Amino acid sequence: MRSSKATNYVVAVSITSIIKGIMITTIVMLSIFSISALLTSVNPQFRITSDSLNQAASGIRGEVLYKLFGLENRSFNIILTKEGKELPNISSLLFGVATNISFDDPRSFLGKELPGFSIFDGEVLVAGEGTDFTNMPIESVPPREALDTEKEAQLKNVEELTKEDGGRDAGKSVLTTGDKKTVHLYFTHTRESYLPYLDGVTDPDSAMHSRINVTKVGDMLQSDLEQLGIGTSIDKTDVVQKLNQKGLDYYEAYQESRPLVQTAMTNNKDLLYLIDIHRDSQRKNVTTARINGKPFAKLAFVVGEEHPNYEQNLKIATELHKRIESKYKGLSRGVISKKGSGTNGKFNQDLSGNALLLEFGGVDNTFEELERSSIAFAEIFADYYWQADKVEHNLSPEPVTQ
Repeated sequence: MRSSKATNYVVAVSITSIIKGIMITTIVMLSIFSISALLTSVNPQFRITSDSLNQAASGIRGEVLYKLFGLENRSFNIILTKEGKELPNISSLLFGVATNISFDDPRSFLGKELPGFSIFDGEVLVAGEGTDFTNMPIESVPPREALDTEKEAQLKNVEELTKEDGGRDAGKSVLTTGDKKTVHLYFTHTRESYLPYLDGVTDPDSAMHSRINVTKVGDMLQSDLEQLGIGTSIDKTDVVQKLNQKGLDYYEAYQESRPLVQTAMTNNKDLLYLIDIHRDSQRKNVTTARINGKPFAKLAFVVGEEHPNYEQNLKIATELHKRIESKYKGLSRGVISKKGSGTNGKFNQDLSGNALLLEFGGVDNTFEELERSSIAFAEIFADYYWQADKVEHNLSPEPVTQ
């Protein structure tokens, strides 16, 4: 009879290894919490937030979801394109979430390091011809002396501005709003001007003037829209003067233009569209298009993302951009969104689903070029307006209660 012997196994446990493991885990956890607390205390924008997660996830295509399903059920792989079969780079995704840095956008390396660099932030939602993140509209901040009326530049080349507008022709319309003023024009950055009319001024940030500025463009657009049957009101209140009187900074301009818009909406229940007219700080090669052999000042739509009406504002801006491009190829630079700590993020567009912020040209454009663009925009806008009118303007604004 074979005798069986029990086999005994001895497991040696090193107390030292256990202690080391506990210490390493504790140190790692403390480091993570310490670094997170330090980053948040230095500047809250460095912390990982739902917004940063959303931005990182926005780069993931919908096909990736099907790919993940396909790992469990091969049937989902049938509908995938070649690109959709590729999973995103996990390391790049995690790096983007942790640092808010995108290798596809060099601005993200500098935005939190250079003071004021955030004014170049934004996203091209619908790109016009030649538009990318390197030449998006710039919301520049002028030096204080440029906003001092007593120190502003002498004017030049203004003779053409005193002529009658007999040559202007935006066309005629058999349709009319009658006595109703349904479009309202206003100017948050009232003194944004154009260098060809400012003697001795070469700095784009200093292109400011209390008399020759974007309000002249507003006059043109009002005339052009009314020729096409659309009753238009205009408010040329000098917002910069209000800032100076209250000792406020330039970035608080929207705070001062907001009550003007609210008053207009309260006093006129017929208002359907709000248009805030601006001028870009980009140079002529970016803001000028040649159409049918003539120079036009390019247009750009800016949409604030930080409010409930964002989707509706974006829809209108996108539709107008497409219509402009179909008839005046190259005139629209596209639709650009703005949000974050370096910008207003609302631009009063939360007051109405029909609010537009429209950049007319840049610092180097002339009123002759701006006039052509005003006529073109009025024509396109009128076509859109009367088409919407047939369905009783289902996009009529609904003020947001604060």
